[in-house]
Order: sequence, then C-alpha cells, then structure tokens
Amino acid sequence: MALRESHIDQIRRGSFDVLVIGGGINGAVSAASLAGRGASVALIDRGDFASFTSQESSNLVWGGFKYLENYELPLVWNLCRSRNRLMRAYPDNIKEISFLAALDTSSPYSPWFSGLGALAYWGIGQFGTRHPRLLKTETIKDEEPAINTSSVRGGIEYRDAYLIDNDARFVFSFIRSAIEAGASAANYVELVSARRDGDRWRAELRDVDSGEVFSTAAKVIINAAGPFVDNLNTSWGLQTKHRIVYSKGIHLVVPRLTTNDHQRVLAFFDDTQRLFYVIPMGRRSVIGTTDTRVDEPFTEVNDDDRNFLLEQINNRLALDKPLAIGDIISERSGVRPLVVNSSGDDQRNVDWTTLSRKHAIELDQHANVVTVFGGKLTDCLNVGEEVAAAVEQLGVPLEKDLHNWYGEPAEATRAEFYRQARLMKLDSLRNKLDTEPLTDRLWRRYGRRAFSMLEAIRDDPAMGEDIMDSADYLRVELHLAATTEMITKLEDFMRRRSKIDLVVRDEDIRQSSGLREVATILFGADADRRLTEYLDN
Repeated sequence: MALRESHIDQIRRGSFDVLVIGGGINGAVSAASLAGRGASVALIDRGDFASFTSQESSNLVWGGFKYLENYELPLVWNLCRSRNRLMRAYPDNIKEISFLAALDTSSPYSPWFSGLGALAYWGIGQFGTRHPRLLKTETIKDEEPAINTSSVRGGIEYRDAYLIDNDARFVFSFIRSAIEAGASAANYVELVSARRDGDRWRAELRDVDSGEVFSTAAKVIINAAGPFVDNLNTSWGLQTKHRIVYSKGIHLVVPRLTTNDHQRVLAFFDDTQRLFYVIPMGRRSVIGTTDTRVDEPFTEVNDDDRNFLLEQINNRLALDKPLAIGDIISERSGVRPLVVNSSGDDQRNVDWTTLSRKHAIELDQHANVVTVFGGKLTDCLNVGEEVAAAVEQLGVPLEKDLHNWYGEPAEATRAEFYRQARLMKLDSLRNKLDTEPLTDRLWRRYGRRAFSMLEAIRDDPAMGEDIMDSADYLRVELHLAATTEMITKLEDFMRRRSKIDLVVRDEDIRQSSGLREVATILFGADADRRLTEYLDN
C-alpha cells in the first residue's frame, strides 16, 4: 500500500503533461508509451488496473481470422502485424499456439474453402507463424481424440498466439513500464469532475479506498475509459465521430478437457454458426466466448449462457461424461466495446454481429482530449503509438520513439537469471502439480525483478514454498507483490495479478490454510479486514 500512497501523493501535488483516465489495456499502453518518450504522465482508474473489460478477454493474441468473413483485410493485416510484434517483444509471455478447427455438417464453410482462408490468413500475417494444414477427419481423430468426429467433415489447423498468464497481469506489465519511466499511477482513484482552466485541465479526484478528495492538473486528458468513454465525453460536452456499442461475451473455466501434451486451441462453429473455442489454461480449459448484444456495460453469466455453452461443447467433444454446471470452476463475463459511427443508426439497429474489434483514436484540439474507442489486446502497441502521435499534435513534445517502452528484458539479462537459477537448483523446488519449471515461471512473470527472488530464496528456503495448494504461487512472490504491485484489495492479487480465482474453485480457496497468510503478507495489520471483504464478495 505504501507504493500506492506514494503515487497518490505525486498526483496530488503534480501538474502533468497528460492525465490518463482508465487503467485497462488502452490506458496502460498509452501511459507506457508517453512516459517512455519523456512526457510527465498520471494514470488513474476508479477500480483496480484491468478490472473491467481487460480482465475478461480470451487471453488470445490473434490477427482476427474470423474477420476475413467480412473482408476486413486491412484490419486483419494490422492485427497480424501487431501479433507478430508482440510475439517478438514478449517471447516468454506470448507463445504461438495451434488452432484446430473441426468443421461438421452444420458448419457454414467446407474444409477446402476454410483451408484457402487459412492459407490467405497465413500470407496476410506475413508468414509470422508456422504454416496452416488442411485436415481429414481421420487426422483430427488421431491428433485430438477429445473431439467427437461422428459428424465432422474435416478441418483446418492455423496458428496464432496466446498469453501464458492472464490478460490482467499483461496489462499490469505496461503499468509497471510506465512507472519505471517516471509515470504516477494509482488504482481505486476516480475522476469526480474535470474542467478547463486556461490551457490546462483541473481534475478533482477521489481516493475510493479512503474517501479523500484531491485535485491535479494536466495539459491533455486521455479518455481510455473503455466502455465508459461516451459518458465521459458527454460530461465534458464533447462531440465525437465515433461511439461505443456493447457485446457481451462469457467464458467458463472447467477441468482440462484435452491432454497436457496437446497444447492447442479447439475451434468449433456453434448452432448459430458463430465460432467458439476451448482454450488451454494450465490445468484448466476455458470454453467461450458467446456474443450477445447488451445495452449496458455491466454483465454477468446467467443460466442461459451456461446451458448454451455446455450444450455446444458436449455435442462436439467425446467426453467420458457430459460437462455439467457442477464442473464449472469459475466464470468470466465482460462486454466488448465495439466502435460505430456516431452519425449511424441508434444502437438498437446496429448489426453488431458484423462489428470487429477495431479501434479508433479521436483528438479534440480545442479541448485537448484524446479518446480511445474500442480495440483489443492484440492491437495494444498500435494504440500506444497512435495515442502518442495524437498527444504530439496537441502540443506536447515527445522524445523519439526507441520502442523501449514495451517488451521483455534483453536476452543477456535472461541468460544470467537462468544461470543463477541453475546454480542454486531452483527447479528442484517444483512440486508434482507444477506444469512448468520454476525458472520459466518466475522469469516470465517478473523479468528483472525475479533476481531479488533468487536472493530471498537463498536466504530463506521457505520463500520457495507454495503459499496455497494448487495456486502455483510461492511465498516470495507474495512478498514482492506486496511492495511493488499496488495491491489494494485481496481480489487484486487473487484475480488480476494472479489467476488463482480463475483456476481454483471458490470452496478450495476458502478452505486453503494459506489464504490468511496471503492476506497477512499483502496487508499486514489490515489483513483481517481485507480478508473479510474478499470472502464476503
């Protein structure tokens, strides 16, 4: 909590080039890009970082194969380029993965036509992945026995990428980059009001945790409020060329449906001829996503959602017994903010099923506001660069973009970490449930900060012990998180800095002997209050 209080104090006393509203992926990359190029930046979010739309993604980094249906070739081109850049910049966090699409008799496309699409997708993606394959039914049955091939006509295999850890943690990596470049950032700080005062914005802010109200100033505001950008612009009296409509998507996390040897995504067309997936998440599988038009950004999983996805997957997999409600470990529900023209029809008349996850950047030169509409995780580097260009147009000078505001540490740094870990036999600490060596896990999650973990484990071997059963988190990780990851509520760690809430059943978390120790390490004397708050939710 000391780190957060320090940053709130900096914001309270500061006058910045840029104030970023929203700590999701768009706000995080905007702050990292601007701070990395010398701007003074403050970032706030009324909840935790990545606590809304950005924590509900499919964890996929992909070029949008399905957007070929609507011939959005420029969008697919840009998304594939961004995917390739992310794979190069984050080789330990973002890995290439196979998508196996089984096409049955009700699928809208034949295998040979889908194969042509996969070949075109590979080319549009500048051959940045391994080549696609056209698959016979027999090949699918041999390579992925989990698929019920009784009505399958054939299929294709193409490749994209995925996040090994969760989406919210990836967002936080950009927050960390911004902070390391000098930005001030605070979660649980909401914008109460903002007004123009000469050439600057005067913003009144409130610490949601303590209730304190304070103010700050900035030349430019970045509206990166995700599903709430329109409301914010309306409150300032701004008119924009774009606006947002909402599509709800849900995922169900269940026990692993395929073998660990088959690290691939399974793709199917559901009964409405829309794609859904079975995505690996360690020892779990993620089923989703649905696509439902909604009028509000606040959503939840309902019985119709659960029953629909369970029915679809039970019809397409050859399981020993059908998946049931009781097999669901956790659920995710979120809206996708989709971009439409403001001059178009009312939201109720928009054909939202044809809308893609493109983004739009608008700048108001009179008000000095930049708004980020829509977008997706895959496109994040493009968003960061375009926001920086817009801020420059508004008169904030930036340093040359050296592309050092994103990415993992240099290979030499990685090699030294692996050398030290090997000398201390770190991987011998791994337990029977671990799906990867500890060296890989710690480096991927923490990069340079993982060196301090090696020292802590050398000094006290207990630091290398698992803190909770089945959670894949060491005691030393909690100590680092407590001082460097601005964790304000227990949910921040359990759901976003880690994915424990996603992969461990709620009853197992509540019964874990390590949960109280987690709260104690993170919050000290305030542990009981934070633990009660978490359990009550």
